[in-house]
Amino acid sequence: MDTEKTIKNLPIACADEDRAVIFLEHQRWGDTPCCPHCGSVNVYQMKGRDGKRNKRYLWKCNDCENQYTVRVGTVFEGSRIPLRHWCFAFWRACTSKKGVSALEIHRQTGISYKSCLFMLHRIRFAMADDHRTPEPLTGTVEVDETYVGGKPRDKGPHNWSNRPERKTPVVAIVQRNGNVRAQTMPKVNAKNVKKMIRENVHKSARIHTDESSIYRGIGKEFEGGHETVVHYKKEYVRGDVTTNTVEGFFSILKRGINGIYHNVSKEHLHRYVAEYEYRYNTRKMTDGERVVTAIQKSQGKRLMYKTPQA
Repeated sequence: MDTEKTIKNLPIACADEDRAVIFLEHQRWGDTPCCPHCGSVNVYQMKGRDGKRNKRYLWKCNDCENQYTVRVGTVFEGSRIPLRHWCFAFWRACTSKKGVSALEIHRQTGISYKSCLFMLHRIRFAMADDHRTPEPLTGTVEVDETYVGGKPRDKGPHNWSNRPERKTPVVAIVQRNGNVRAQTMPKVNAKNVKKMIRENVHKSARIHTDESSIYRGIGKEFEGGHETVVHYKKEYVRGDVTTNTVEGFFSILKRGINGIYHNVSKEHLHRYVAEYEYRYNTRKMTDGERVVTAIQKSQGKRLMYKTPQA
């Protein structure tokens, strides 16, 4: 991947619609444009009467005879927002260490706040990994849970009983020196958490958690066993047994949400978790590589909140 060329072309793509289309076409198809409908490479650019590219940037497939643009089959499909703004939103979302708000994109592009929120939710959807077929985490794996959301208005210990209703649980599994898998859960209990561990962790792994009873018995299912640190006794590290790595991920997630977004609804929290998961898992990439990877992951994805009428 030519990172220097990507970084050089991105600002130009964010300012000019023609260059934005060329940039996205190159990131998607490289030097071999193909039809998103049938996969044929027997395609050509449609021209206007002046001999220049069609104003809608259309392509046509000679095999299936369908017309299409670079938007088809991606999170851009169905959007009337200029592609230069999509390039800018991808750039800011992937290169900002703690994320970027829709209000900031609104101020910098001049398009409406709702359109910016529309773009960023679809970019987060593009960033999300397919957890239906995950690559198992190996080695030493840390597991923990946290709660994200508003604090109880009234002070006092009795309010902690309302925590599940007021906050949204998030469970994360981190391979030490590796990747993270994080997801929201309707309820944190042994059944839900153990199911997530079984789906994402290889049987040869070694599990590290805190002393919570929800993890009890999980060590019998893994060759490396299960070890815990007892936080209520102020034990945070015992040899190499610790959950500091997964707690570090949670600190990045919460600082980003509190500092950039301030408030996130339960309905969309899983998208923000996917964004921070993507940023954590691509932390060793350059900014250019991270942007291109996110754009390429947008293929085959289209976020629709309403089910089309039959």
